[in-house]
Amino acid sequence: MDIEVLGALSVRENGRSITPTAPKPRQVLALLALHADRMVPVSALTEELWGSAPPRSARTTLQTYVLQLRELIAAALPGAGRDPRPGAGGSGGAKDVLVTMPGGYLLAGGGGRSDVRAFEQLADAGYRAMDAGDCAGAARRLREALALWSGTALTDVQAGPQLQMEIKRLDESRLCALDRRIEADLRLGRHRELLAELTVLVNGYRTHESLHAQYMLALHRSGRRGEALDAYRRLRTTLVQELGLEPSARLRRLQRSILAAGHDLALQPHRAGGDRLVPTG
Repeated sequence: MDIEVLGALSVRENGRSITPTAPKPRQVLALLALHADRMVPVSALTEELWGSAPPRSARTTLQTYVLQLRELIAAALPGAGRDPRPGAGGSGGAKDVLVTMPGGYLLAGGGGRSDVRAFEQLADAGYRAMDAGDCAGAARRLREALALWSGTALTDVQAGPQLQMEIKRLDESRLCALDRRIEADLRLGRHRELLAELTVLVNGYRTHESLHAQYMLALHRSGRRGEALDAYRRLRTTLVQELGLEPSARLRRLQRSILAAGHDLALQPHRAGGDRLVPTG
């Protein structure tokens, strides 16, 4: 089974799509696909579909959605036409791909491709390369990881509470990889090449301090000291007005270094959790 969620939802069995068009079964499949090879509790699926106020018929309706998914799976399996209903006879059928378990359901990935798994493996390799001082290798691996994204995760799925949480987690993982890739490129002296990308990013993430630090550094190293200081002033205004916060000590040190126009600047080591992330859309 091949699973893609880093953009539009696509789940394929034997090269054939098993992604339903109806919104609710799509939500069920998306949550199962994100947790492929792990059980998803009925309670989580119910909350995803109906929030905190499920109808009395929730369990029966969920079973109907599962049956609809099994029908799509059965049509994609060798020997298509097997009865997809739970408890139906035969081995290797749809009920062995979308498995009923005590308390929930499990989508068996069967060792197929998952873009989330590939992204996480490449990103981890990039982080390890960065920690080892291999900036070129880190930039390359992180660029490959980010290339797996074609848009917002599950962009074509109506997301309930569970999926919203997963989408936010994935977006934060993407932003972390992007942050480290830009850091690697800066250490490789690619500041001029980064300016256009960073201009877009700081306008999209108006209070993300690490991206603003990278933007300021790229501007300064490109001989645009005044614009770097302007970027700091805009960030400070936004932080104070929207969050009631002053820039971090790291940003203030960078601003002072640019004001002093001292020696070539290098980013401080990345510190997890040091950024204030408030995307603006």
